[in-house]
Amino acid sequence: MRSLQDRLLDAHARDDRHGLVALYTEAADWTDDVDAACFYLTHAYIFALEVGDPASERLYLRLKAEGRV
Repeated sequence: MRSLQDRLLDAHARDDRHGLVALYTEAADWTDDVDAACFYLTHAYIFALEVGDPASERLYLRLKAEGRV
């Protein structure tokens, strides 16, 4: 299985914004570091807004719960 980092780099290279929403969310889910998780969630949220992904609402709520919005 390809690493998350490799999949993120590939999605960026292909400009796969829907994929980036899922991958950055996955990265946030896997880290134990709140700051890193919020970094990944912010990226996921921005890409979700750009493509009109309904996950944007859930991502916003996660960031808000951490006091990041």
